[in-house]
Formats: sequence, C-alpha cells, structure tokens
Amino acid sequence: MTYQTPHRIAALSFIKDGGSKVEAAHLFKVSRATIYRWLDLDDIVPKPPPKTRYRKIDKTVLKRHVQENPDLFLRERAAHFGVAISSMSLALSKMKVRKKKSVDI
Repeated sequence: MTYQTPHRIAALSFIKDGGSKVEAAHLFKVSRATIYRWLDLDDIVPKPPPKTRYRKIDKTVLKRHVQENPDLFLRERAAHFGVAISSMSLALSKMKVRKKKSVDI
C-alpha cells in the first residue's frame, strides 16, 4: 500500500519531535517496518507506478498468425512466440479463438 507524502511527513515529524517509532506506528496506523523504511529513505515521495506492462505476445501479431496458420498445434504456436503453452492458451482464450472442430467425411 502506498501512503501519500503528507501522511509520511506527519509520521516522521512526530518522531522528530520526540515521539517514539512504536507510538508513531500505532498513531498513523502503519507497521514499524514501514516507519524504519521511511527513516532510511533519502526522498520520502512515493515512487510513481509503472506506466505500462511488457507483454511478450502482441495480440495483433497473434491474430494475424492464427489467420495465416489456422492448423498449428498449441505447442507449435507457443514455440513460435517463445512462450509457455499455458500462456499461449490463455492469450487465445482471451481473444476468443477456439480450436477448429470439424468432421472430415
């Protein structure tokens, strides 16, 4: 959980003014480990969250690959993209790509 900067400043000011770390933890409802971590920081401003997640499987490339190679096995498709079979299965199910079920006569 990320605590906002004013909350951090208030807790650290309490300690600086003579309060104990344990009292600060109880008063500001944070753990003692959090108080000690804040005391060790050079800058108490919280880090921003990461902007984007890196994805190995590009959905547009996968869709094109499925259209061009509809008869590939799941393991072959996973090897092509360099991912685990379970990852490929999950990506295909999210794209609503189902296994072709046809009966040859």
